[in-house]
Amino acid sequence: MDMGWMVPVGVVAAISARGAFTTWVKAKHGYPIEDGNGRRSRRRSRGGVDEERTVALLTNENERLNGQVSRLEERIAVLERIATDPAERTAREIEALRDR
Repeated sequence: MDMGWMVPVGVVAAISARGAFTTWVKAKHGYPIEDGNGRRSRRRSRGGVDEERTVALLTNENERLNGQVSRLEERIAVLERIATDPAERTAREIEALRDR
């Protein structure tokens, strides 16, 4: 029994399986996929969410997080000033406030 024909069939099957797996991974993660002519197509959106809506939501979240970071930076600056001020200076400022 001659099994020499199985080697080329196995090679073709392995190459086809690799191409299918690569395309599946790219599609799953939203990477561009090329068609037979080398043109790229991209999956429209994930989970049916419109891309413009997604951009708007991410922009709003980005603005919110930037504001939060700014407030935290201000608080850290105040804590650094308190931590680095000499104790006698802080005591003088407290006494000055009591005298008013």
